[in-house]
Amino acid sequence: MLERIKASLVSLAPAEQRVGRLVLEDPRAFASLPVSVLSERAHVSKPTVVRFCRSMGYDGLSDFKLKLAGSVSEGVPFIHRSVDTDDKTGDVMVKVIDNTVAAFLKYRNDASTTAIEKAAEALAATYQTGKRIEFFGVGNSGIVAQDAQHKFFRLGVNTIAYSDGHMQVMSASLLQPGDCVVVISNSGRTRDLMDACDIARKHGATTIVITASGSPLAAAGHIHLAADHPEGYDRYSPMVSRLLHLMIIDILATCVALRIGGGRLQPMLREMKVNLRAKRYT
Repeated sequence: MLERIKASLVSLAPAEQRVGRLVLEDPRAFASLPVSVLSERAHVSKPTVVRFCRSMGYDGLSDFKLKLAGSVSEGVPFIHRSVDTDDKTGDVMVKVIDNTVAAFLKYRNDASTTAIEKAAEALAATYQTGKRIEFFGVGNSGIVAQDAQHKFFRLGVNTIAYSDGHMQVMSASLLQPGDCVVVISNSGRTRDLMDACDIARKHGATTIVITASGSPLAAAGHIHLAADHPEGYDRYSPMVSRLLHLMIIDILATCVALRIGGGRLQPMLREMKVNLRAKRYT
C-alpha cells in the first residue's frame, strides 16, 4: 500500500501530494488521527484529504485508514522471505507462516471489492437461472478448482471442475450464454487455460479469472480477480498462491451463499449435516 502511494505521488495534484507525503512520513499516526488534524498537518482542506483517499482507489477516509492500519500492523512482515538451504526447521516454519499471513493481509488491503462483487453477482445469477458453473485449473490450480466445486455444489449449484486441458476445451465448447466459468491460474500464462477461456467467452459464457495482474489470462476474462504475490512460481511448487486462491474461493462462496439466502439454503445444509452423521463414529 505504501509502495503504491509512493509510486502514485507524481500523478497527483500538488495538494494531494502533500497528503500522500504525510502518509509516508508516519502511516500509523495518519491512520489514527482525525481528518481535522490531518488536513492541518498537510496544509490542505478536509475535502482534499478525502479526495486523496479516493484517488488511491478507496471509498473514503475511513476505508483508507482501515486498510492503512492493516498494512502497517506490527509483527507481520510485508516482504516475501525465501527459504534458504541452510534454514533450520524453526526458520522454515516462521518463513512459511509469515509469507502466508503477509499475503493474506496484503490481499485484504489491496483487493478490489468491486471485482469480487461483480463475480459474486455473476455466479449468483447463474445459480438462479439453473445454468452451469464450471471451474478450470491445472496442476496446483486444478486442486483449487476441485475445492471450489466442492464448496459450490453444497450450495445446490450445478457445478463441475476440470483439470485436464482436453476436457476443459470440450466443456468450454458446450457452454452457452448464462453459463459461468471460473479459470484459476498462478502464472496466468498456461496455454490450455487461455484456450478454454477464449472458447467459453466466444460461446457467450461469463468468464471469471483468478490470476496475477498483467498476465495474458488477466485480460482474457470478463471479470479479473487479482491474486498478486511475490512467490516465484518458476522456482518452487506454489504454496502461498494456492492458499491465496483458496481464500478467494471461500470469499466468493460466502458471498454467493448470502445472495442465495438462508430461507432456501439453511434447511438443505441442515439435512446434509444430519445425513452425514451416520458416516462418523460417535
